[in-house]
Amino acid sequence: MDTLTHALSGALLARATAPPSHHALDTGQLTLRARMTAGFLAAAFPDADFVLRAIDTLTYVTFHRGITHSIILLPFWAWLVAWILSGLSHLSRRSYPWQAFYGIAALGIGIHIAGDVITSYGTMLLAPFSRHAFSIPLTFIIDPYFTGIIVLGLVASIFKPKGRYPAVTALLILGCYVGFQGILHSHAVEIGDTYVENHRLKEAQVHAFPQPLSPFNWEIIVSHDDDYEVASVNLWRTQELEVSAARSGLLGRWEAIAASYQPVSTAKWTRHSRFGETERQSALAREAWRQEIFAGFRHFATFPALDRIEYYPDAVCVSFLDLRFIVPSLQPSLVFGLCREGPNGSWQLARDRGLFGRD
Repeated sequence: MDTLTHALSGALLARATAPPSHHALDTGQLTLRARMTAGFLAAAFPDADFVLRAIDTLTYVTFHRGITHSIILLPFWAWLVAWILSGLSHLSRRSYPWQAFYGIAALGIGIHIAGDVITSYGTMLLAPFSRHAFSIPLTFIIDPYFTGIIVLGLVASIFKPKGRYPAVTALLILGCYVGFQGILHSHAVEIGDTYVENHRLKEAQVHAFPQPLSPFNWEIIVSHDDDYEVASVNLWRTQELEVSAARSGLLGRWEAIAASYQPVSTAKWTRHSRFGETERQSALAREAWRQEIFAGFRHFATFPALDRIEYYPDAVCVSFLDLRFIVPSLQPSLVFGLCREGPNGSWQLARDRGLFGRD
């Protein structure tokens, strides 16, 4: 989920859990403004691992949502954030000990982790002891409805400065929205199950992932052996959208993306293969896939598929993508590969640019 939405959710949770404001001056508790600011900053903190991009993108992809998103290390991160905020408070008119910030820092980091778990990327909740990435894919990484509920809760809180009920109500609505997405997820999986049954695909597994623009847009992946069947569907529409040729720019792109998610009755299934369709492709793709320098992507990719093989006079490049991060009508995101000069040369990492090279 995007960092701004995380931060806003932390501010909303801070407001919803705030004690009555008239006790703040008497007991040394944080003022409402300080509390919400602390929640905002704490909820943004786990994404500090963006500094891994300074090494390289594959390192970032491999370790993003790792130790800074760990529930095991959450108490330590909460203390660190509280200590930093305490130090910053000494620069203002009123200073606070780190203990005053600790609780809200823990809540802010906790709601960030929860917000990431419900997306498709995967979150290493047990880092550093395990790199297993937990995911309950219900919400797309940028969901305007999810963010909008949070913003409305914060705006409503401005008009009710002495009451926390608007913030509590917004959190309850947010929970209901995520629950609704869970129902849609189950429906998408059922569509995949029907496809498996109709095509008699043995030992196939069905997965569904949220998509942009609408909570009704879903990507369904049916995996069997080293092959995948993928469909982009809209669970609400009964008729296909028509794309206006007159529209261009951002609106035209959005319209093209929206039209790519088709009604269930007319859904088009596309076949992808992990190692290509021909024997020549498969041999080269498997050789590149097994390279030690590609271990990070192998661990990260849940549904890896061959993107393309490019032949040059003195080199060859093999690229893979993860089907979780393809959006119809857009360039695939997080495409990684290797290139080799000559038939006996060593493989070197290469990367293509994608749209959502972030969380």
